[in-house]
Formats: sequence, C-alpha cells, structure tokens
Amino acid sequence: MPDQGDKAADGFPADLPCLEKLDSPTGSPPTASLSSLMELENCVSNLSLAHEVVMNGDFCFRPQRPPADSLEGRVTEIVHRAFWDVLREQLSSDPPNYTHAVILLREVKTRLQSLLLPQHVRLRSQLDEVLDMELIRQEVAHGVLDLHRLSGYVIDTMASLCAPVRDPEVRALRDLRDPVELLRDIFRVLGLMQADMVSFTVRSLRPQLLQQAAQYERAKFQQILDKQPSSLDNTTVWLQAAASEEASAGRAQSVSPGPDGRCPVSVAAVLNRAYMRLLRWDPRDQTYPETVLMDRARLDAVGRRLRTLVLEASVLLLTNAQCGDAVFSLQGFVGKLRQAAAALLEGGHIRDADLEGALLGLGETVLRQVSDAVSSRGGAALPQESQNLLRGQISDLRKHDNPVRTVIGERAQGFLLAVLQAGPAKGSLLEPPAALRLVSADLADLGTTFGRIVHFNRTVFGPFCAPILRKLLFPPGEAEAEAGEDSR
Repeated sequence: MPDQGDKAADGFPADLPCLEKLDSPTGSPPTASLSSLMELENCVSNLSLAHEVVMNGDFCFRPQRPPADSLEGRVTEIVHRAFWDVLREQLSSDPPNYTHAVILLREVKTRLQSLLLPQHVRLRSQLDEVLDMELIRQEVAHGVLDLHRLSGYVIDTMASLCAPVRDPEVRALRDLRDPVELLRDIFRVLGLMQADMVSFTVRSLRPQLLQQAAQYERAKFQQILDKQPSSLDNTTVWLQAAASEEASAGRAQSVSPGPDGRCPVSVAAVLNRAYMRLLRWDPRDQTYPETVLMDRARLDAVGRRLRTLVLEASVLLLTNAQCGDAVFSLQGFVGKLRQAAAALLEGGHIRDADLEGALLGLGETVLRQVSDAVSSRGGAALPQESQNLLRGQISDLRKHDNPVRTVIGERAQGFLLAVLQAGPAKGSLLEPPAALRLVSADLADLGTTFGRIVHFNRTVFGPFCAPILRKLLFPPGEAEAEAGEDSR
C-alpha cells in the first residue's frame, strides 16, 4: 500500500503547516506536527487494511458512511437533499434548466469509465461517443437534450458491467420514471458497483499480498514505532504478566530453579500463555497489547465462542448424567439440544446477569426437550427431583468456579494450548479430548482459527517481542539468539 502525499525535504507534506513549538521550554516536549500525526494515521490505516485482506478470506470493501444520528451524518443528509431538491426545481422549470444534470452526467461517465477493464475497447469508445460532454452541452443550448435516452444508455451499460448480485437493483432502475429519483438511484447503484470492483481487485491481488504480508506489516509497524516509541508499552506489560504466570506455574509444578534462583521459563511457553490470556481479556481493559490490536475483534470472537462451547458442553454433560444414554442416543436429540443452547447462549454473555437469565431459560428448554424425547419413546417422565436437580445444576453454571464448568473449560483451553504448541502444521490434526466429543467439530474449527491468527501474528511481530522477552527471561550475558529463535 503506497503512502500518500508529496513529501517535502523533511519527509512531511509540504502544504501542511508545522505546529511544533520551536521555542518550547526545556523539559516540555514539542507538540506533534499535524503532518506527522496524519502520516502516522496513514501508516495505521494502511497496516490495518493490509492485515484485514490477509486474515479475512471474505474481505469485502464497503464505502464508509457517517452514522445517521451523528452531526456529520445529519449535515451530509441535508446537503444531499438540498442538491437533489435544486435538481428537481431546475428540471421542473420551463424551459428546463440542465445545469446540475450536465454535472451529474459527467460524473456518471467518470464512474462508468472507472469500471471498464483494458479489454473494454469498444465499450469505452461507445461511452465517449454517447456521453460526449461537448455534444451534450450543445444539445442543452438548443433545447434538444433527451435525458431519458441517455439514462437508458447508462442503465444498459451498468447492466453489462455489474456483478450478478447487482442485477435486481439495475433492473429496478428501468421502472423509475421520475428523472430525479432515477439519477439518484443510478448514483447509488454505481457506488455499489465501484465497491464491488474494489473488492474484486483486492481479492485478485490477495495471493501476491499473502507472499509479502509479514514483511509489509512488519515494516509498517516499524514506521509507527519510529514515530511513536511508546507503541510497545502495552505489549511489554502483557508479556510481563504472562512471564509471571508461567514462572508461578513452574514453581507450582516443583520445577527445579536455576542457579540464580529463578524457575527456567521458555519463550515459547510465555508467548503461548500470553496469547491464551487474550481469550479471557476484560473488554473494559484498554491496555490491549499493540502488537495484537488488529486481531482483537477476531480474538474476542474466539474467546466468546470458547465460552459458549464450554457452557454447551457442560449442559450436555449434565443432561446426559440425569436422563441417561437411552434418551441422549435418540436421533436428533443432541442436535436440537445444542441448537437451543447455542441460541440462548449466543455472544458468550459476558455480563453475569445476562448469563444467569440465559441459563434459567436454557434449563426450562432442556427439561421440555427431555420430556418430549421421553414421551416419544413411551418412557416414564423424569422424576421431579431429577428435574429440579438438573434445573439447578444448569443454573449454577453461571458461577465461574462451578466444578463442571471449570473442568470443561480447562479441557477446552488445554486443547487450544496444545494447538499452539504443535504449530500450524500439526495443530490442525489434533483431536479434542473425549470429554468434549459432543462439541469436538466446533472446537477443532475454533482451534484452527485461533492457531492461524496466532501463527501469523508471531511471524509478523516476533522481532518486536524478542527484545522484550530477552530482558524478561534472560539475565545479561546469556545467548540472545534463544529469545529471537523462540519468538518466531
């Protein structure tokens, strides 16, 4: 992604005023220049876009629109409405005034040209011929401009260029008779077609980008770090916490301390623990590590899905224990039970109050489905005592220290950790533990997704984390290569 803007000798755009205070008092840092802040933002934007293309196989470009209830959104709506109102007044006058219409036709021509490929030689020539702006101005001067004919040609051209998904919207344009509504909808659909073209181009370039993505992202982050040296502060705190946890775990497992009294801790173990910590990150904690920030939404989604799978597996285990294999083995029973659980537990319910309500509803749903399953095979209803016990056990899953939830959670997290330890090649071949067999397919998919995110992140940011880990884990004089090797 090329950086934008002509640079002056100091590396910043020449047309932007410098806001640095040249006479700042000693000890008071100069205010960052507007141009340097914009350049930093440009680096972040390019880095985020490139990362999204690499990590999201379904990447789709969508034009940015301000929220309708924001000041920018309201101003934009007012300006647009005023423009179309002026156009309506001009076309309704006698004789019609085509000043705005000619401007719109010129813009339509430009947008259509942007959709043409090199092989569209005949179409390009025809477009220049039909939408000849000089000829259109002459027709306006003589009062013979046929706006309906030109709109029809534009729609025909759009139909030949649009993706199949836009066919219904282009066909709908033919039914519009009001010229203002027609032109407004032509612009709307053209905007969608341009977004489709950008998405197609990005997907076409994705294989080439994948080959150089790690180097590109690393170089971009280095540019950010050069301009903002504090851009690794949160990452340092994150790795420090993981190193402390790993050392504590080593002491708990009676690992023999080294000559300096410290328990030996490997870089790989610290990194794996650090990434696992992200799956239970408090959403209110704003100190998210900078090196993983672009994947926060993806990792948060993995964490929510993990919590939901743990709760689902816990509910299934408790239900099986109460109603027995005879009911559990009925065709379709487990599937219906999982579908109900997934619907009620969707989103992971980070707030305990939300989870409590969801589990109460889920308990009633489980009992109803068990009752239907038992009656379908002519069996006796589940005793009231067993129903109350199962309802209470499911409700108790809201507690973080619930024994069933704790054991299932440890097994699930242990599987994800094993995926990281095995690496991308072998991690996808691992099978979840037997206790999670009823959600094994989903957990395996989750492990693959998690492993892919972590592997790429380590590939990109390993060189930035290595010096931090070296200072944390190795006393001065030890081989520095160990940290650099394990961080990749």
